[in-house]
Amino acid sequence: MPTSPSDPAAKAAVAQAAPTGTTDLAVVGAGPAGLAAAVTAARLGLRVTLLDTAERPGGQYYRHPAATLGATRPEALHHDWRAFATREAALREHETAGRVTYLPRHHVWTVVPADEPGTWILHALAGQAPDETPVTLRARRVLLATGAYERQLPFPGWTLPGVVGAGGAQAMLKNNLVLPGRRVVVAGSGPLLLAVAGSLAAAGATVPAVVEAASYTAYAPQAPALLRNPAKLAEGATYGGALLRHGIRLLTRHAVTEAHGTTRVEAVTIARLDKDWRPLPGTARRIPCDALAVGHGLVPQLELATGLGCATLQAPDGTVALELDAAQRTSVPGVWSAGETGGIGGAQLALTEGEIAAHSIAGRPVPAALARRRARLRAFAGAMAAAHRPGPGWTGWLREETDVCRCEEVPAGRIREAARELGARDARTVKLLTRAGMGWCQGRMCGPAVAALAGAAPAPDRRPLSCPVPLRHLAALPPTEATPAEPAPFGPEPARP
Repeated sequence: MPTSPSDPAAKAAVAQAAPTGTTDLAVVGAGPAGLAAAVTAARLGLRVTLLDTAERPGGQYYRHPAATLGATRPEALHHDWRAFATREAALREHETAGRVTYLPRHHVWTVVPADEPGTWILHALAGQAPDETPVTLRARRVLLATGAYERQLPFPGWTLPGVVGAGGAQAMLKNNLVLPGRRVVVAGSGPLLLAVAGSLAAAGATVPAVVEAASYTAYAPQAPALLRNPAKLAEGATYGGALLRHGIRLLTRHAVTEAHGTTRVEAVTIARLDKDWRPLPGTARRIPCDALAVGHGLVPQLELATGLGCATLQAPDGTVALELDAAQRTSVPGVWSAGETGGIGGAQLALTEGEIAAHSIAGRPVPAALARRRARLRAFAGAMAAAHRPGPGWTGWLREETDVCRCEEVPAGRIREAARELGARDARTVKLLTRAGMGWCQGRMCGPAVAALAGAAPAPDRRPLSCPVPLRHLAALPPTEATPAEPAPFGPEPARP
């Protein structure tokens, strides 16, 4: 069970002061990419500050059961636990030696240039509301390893209790050792579904089906990228073996088009899809269940980066990712990024990119083996993204009254009206006309769906704040410099190509 914000032990955990003076490198995010970057940079001689919102390192991928649950083998819930364990041990060694300052439960809400040339200011909130404490940190270089969140495509009934994200179901199991239900349908698109279904079944759930909207034949044109990654193919075979062992049906080119129930989900309707993800008439059937774990891949979390003006591009899966060079530099001098922010690719790629970024920041040449590994893993990630990219016809399973924006309760019909009759051609205009995306999640849940209904490609938002910040903390900030200085190079940083 997580500690309460008023718990004295919890307060002590966030009371650790940020380092005084200016640190060489601030790493935002302690998932695979940030953790690998922090320990590698420390090994290369930099003073590093690692900030993360969670209580322990590992990110979304290497989640930990709460200490009070007494889990004796947390590694049983993870793939490649050793890669994390060795780096966590290195982090603790660098902490002890004073080379790394690790600040858990610190949520960085903005990064801005300082008045001192070559320096960045990071503003964070430590702890949880209402007892959060403002923290300010100065750094010569910044690495953004902020990870990703789930992409959700709405459908009738998706707001029923018992309908959870596929990654959310896995998080419930890893964090709290609980299941979302006893009979769980796993649906959406992407390799994560196979891992989730296997984990839930191994923990005792009945999984009647994995409902995959894409077809694995879509990988055929990407055979060279697949063959260059035999370990990934073996990992996929392992997940497939788990489905066979637990008697789980894999239904490709199918989707959940409706969830049914009163106080919670009781059944789902699935339908076969055409190549554009349009439901085919006459193919619908029901599957009884008491939970649905659904997700259509991940979306890079870019608020801090886009707030800085970092350039973006459209990834093969249709999401917005950062434009990065071979050394993991963004378009903003002095700011690097690694992991899912550059396009969804998984933990192994994130670890590799974190190490590459650390070498670049320290002014060292990137080891050729790391560069080759990243190229190989990025090629596989691109093939995976293209194969599971949502087809344009998925909006055909939305009824006019289906809520798309859950926070503001904006239905699909109102968004379609804004696009057809009021001239909205992008998600921002739809937001202004309908309030879709103005709620608590700020469009994280509904953003891709709103853009699709408006007939526009997803576009990055530039936000001054990456999370809610109490006004009292904003009011206490010193006046912003009228003309912020541009950070100067740190170490022998080669020019961007």
